[in-house]
Amino acid sequence: MNLTFRQLKVFEAVARNLNYTNAAKELHLSQPAVSMQIKQLEEQASTPLIEKLGKKLYLTEVGLEMQSYARSTMQQLVDLEETITQIKSMERGHLKLAVASTANHFVIRLLARFSKVYPKISISLDVTNRSSLLELLEKNECDLVIMGRPPQGHNLQYAPFLENPLVVVSSPTHFLAKKEHVSLQELANEEFVAREQGSGTRGAAKRFFTEHELDFKTKMDMSNNRAIKHAAEEGLGLAIVSVHTLELELKAKTLTILNVEGFPIFRHWYVVQREGKRLSPIAMVFNDYIMQEADRLIEDFDIPLFKSP
Repeated sequence: MNLTFRQLKVFEAVARNLNYTNAAKELHLSQPAVSMQIKQLEEQASTPLIEKLGKKLYLTEVGLEMQSYARSTMQQLVDLEETITQIKSMERGHLKLAVASTANHFVIRLLARFSKVYPKISISLDVTNRSSLLELLEKNECDLVIMGRPPQGHNLQYAPFLENPLVVVSSPTHFLAKKEHVSLQELANEEFVAREQGSGTRGAAKRFFTEHELDFKTKMDMSNNRAIKHAAEEGLGLAIVSVHTLELELKAKTLTILNVEGFPIFRHWYVVQREGKRLSPIAMVFNDYIMQEADRLIEDFDIPLFKSP
């Protein structure tokens, strides 16, 4: 097939709008010009790409495939243009980053420092839960993801860059907050407010309890880390959270870290990308930056942390 970029661009607009008039307006072309481009493309393909049933347009099976390739081709050309611009000046570029909600606090601080070094870059930040992060990676809708260890079998490339201690917290008025040491049996007698099924934090907590042959009793499940901390503050139960999310609550003395046997649970934060993805120059620079600066950043957090015996 001898296709032109113009034909693909016109087809992508029609396929996305499923309307010749709207596509023509978007492309600043006449409707007959758009129709002619589609007709020529169908002649090249030797098969219909769009069919009209009643007053509506539908993509044929080949049309759906063509739409996928058209999007991919156009995105590659956009990426090429952006890469050329970034190569000319490393100060410029756009970083598409997605992070786990539990990492949001320290990542914002990292981005603030990174932006001072590269003040002309723009950043898109998506803060969401674990399943949504994996979906963003699957759809190739971000450059990098910061999250707990990702699951196997998703064609991902990842590397740890920062230790992530999980601690048990309670309201300062909880009776366990008065104890110098809390045994695992005392912990197992309590109920927890916990993250939703599939959360990395919840999975780590359940594994810890299972390894010690104890039940992990949950009273409430929540998809929002801030809500979990607030529930613990109000005495609805204990919570297991990343210590990196607690700076404000500890300063305000609305939560207390309990000195529990076997805690903290030490996990790691990972920087993740799709396997085989070619990162933009600015994404590569940011990746190197967090590998070098993360430990220094966390040292600025004034957070007391009990060490496991």
